[in-house]
Amino acid sequence: MQSYESKIISKCLRNNTQAQKALYDMYKVKWFMICLRYGNNKSEAEDMLQEGLISIFNNIKQFDSKKAEFSSWSNKVMVNASLQYLRKWKKWDFTQSTDDYENQIVYHEDVFDTLGAKELTQLVQKLPDGYRIVFNMYVIEGYKHKEIAEILNISENTSKSQLLKAKKMLRNQLETVLKY
Repeated sequence: MQSYESKIISKCLRNNTQAQKALYDMYKVKWFMICLRYGNNKSEAEDMLQEGLISIFNNIKQFDSKKAEFSSWSNKVMVNASLQYLRKWKKWDFTQSTDDYENQIVYHEDVFDTLGAKELTQLVQKLPDGYRIVFNMYVIEGYKHKEIAEILNISENTSKSQLLKAKKMLRNQLETVLKY
């Protein structure tokens, strides 16, 4: 028996606009949250979402339910659309130094659990582009440093360094927020 989602996807394959709207309604919050993590503000996130939706509906025929869940596939499309947006409209600032990574201080992750998703998203949005992109890809999306390096055309150590710097900056922001 075909699931509700499978039926909607089948109709989307035939360019049924009602099915596209239904699919959008099912995932809009999740997709928008992905875009918010990569954008600096709501307006950028909306633009990224629009680009992602176009990509999802133009490429839905490439989705293979035997290889992945639709949510995983579509989330990856949203991440890629967000990265494409950033490539098109911004210069990424990735510090190429590997010294920071090699001399890193190990931090405990429990501080990041003290705030809700909305507050953490707002703090992540304040990170410089390079830090924010690597943080999102590694911590939130689950990419490995090797994958991040290939996708962003940077070294693995640069990816690791950007993550370390992002965590350090977030920790400083969190300590400031938690003092008040």
